[in-house]
Amino acid sequence: MKRRPSGFRGGRVALTLLSVLVLAVTGTIWWSTNLVIGGFDVSRALAEAKVAKSTGGAANILVMGLDSRKDRNGDDLPADVLQQLHAGDGSNGGYNTNTLILLHVPADGKKVVAFSIPRDDYVSLVGVKSREKGKIKEAYGLRKAEVADQLAAQGVSGRDLEEQSRESARAATLATVERLVGVPIDHFAEVSLVGFYDLAKTLGGVEVCLNNPVRDGYSGAAFPAGRQKLNAAQSLAFVRQRHGLADGDLDRTHRQQAFIAGVMVQLQKQGVFSDVRKLQSLISVAQQDVVVSDGWDLEQFARQVGQIAGTDLTFTTLPVTGYANVGDQAVNLVDAKAIRAQVQKAFGQSIPDPADEEESTSTSPAADAPKQVGYTEAAAPATTSAPATTPVGPTVAPGPTPDAGTTLRGGEIPCVD
Repeated sequence: MKRRPSGFRGGRVALTLLSVLVLAVTGTIWWSTNLVIGGFDVSRALAEAKVAKSTGGAANILVMGLDSRKDRNGDDLPADVLQQLHAGDGSNGGYNTNTLILLHVPADGKKVVAFSIPRDDYVSLVGVKSREKGKIKEAYGLRKAEVADQLAAQGVSGRDLEEQSRESARAATLATVERLVGVPIDHFAEVSLVGFYDLAKTLGGVEVCLNNPVRDGYSGAAFPAGRQKLNAAQSLAFVRQRHGLADGDLDRTHRQQAFIAGVMVQLQKQGVFSDVRKLQSLISVAQQDVVVSDGWDLEQFARQVGQIAGTDLTFTTLPVTGYANVGDQAVNLVDAKAIRAQVQKAFGQSIPDPADEEESTSTSPAADAPKQVGYTEAAAPATTSAPATTPVGPTVAPGPTPDAGTTLRGGEIPCVD
């Protein structure tokens, strides 16, 4: 019996932390050398989401990889670009956040940890009026469609409609993630599909390592085993592939994490940290495709990034307890209480549990969470009535063995499946 149902389109794309790392490493160095960083789209969605904030100098950063074949105006990407992306046309992908990675940078920068959130986790959605529960990746697109319809009825169109509806979509995603993980969210960065490609292309290739040869017609991945350097199109295929991998989407999160290690090694080899021209090239590309949250003190973050470059970074994929069907969709079953306890323990922070917490989908006990510390409380998001939730079908397969975490050590490139 296959672990995952196969009814997913091959065009669905997972992005990586590449963009926020490039932004953090390069953008903050620009600040620290008194050069002006401008031209980025800035979002105020954190205020709309009403999420809690960290205290004591720590920072939690959410990276959202948006699976869209549209540009920032909502127009289809050029056909030649889509062909390079091996990602179908403008009708594919929608507005799903197919990558969600939460990074915790403590005040001393000594123990950096990150959690990958599987895109098909079936969770309570916050700020979405049309649906009470759904896949976590859907919060963005559902809320965007709701607001776009409202704005269109008011005569709003074009870029104004796209920008305003995306802002509410970001807010819904932020609030939904905060509810799941139970810790503050201080900053976020959103990168599009074409943004990943452009940044990978600017780097001039990234080295990765595979345990086994792969060939996948859906993503375009066709690589031998061992260490190898990938160009931009190959890099996208490397992080997209899920077909042919034992744990599908969950294995793909390990690909993303390994790719991040390769990016950091590449930046060091190229001397990007000390070459202003190379910094300028990366910044120029990032400005085209990356959206960052308002109020992000990059000068302060620069000091923390300098410490991150020389420390270990531990990635863990959040656990899935099983797989089931909701209507015609295959979803990941999760234990929300256990997830919150795991993330809170790793971050040393917690916020109050949701007042309307439901019964867990798993019988596994949750570890004790720390006391509710390390945050400043925000006003609760407005509650809205939602239609009845589609019943969850019986579990069709058990979940994989929980991820014990992968530590990316400076200068090392891990081999992955």
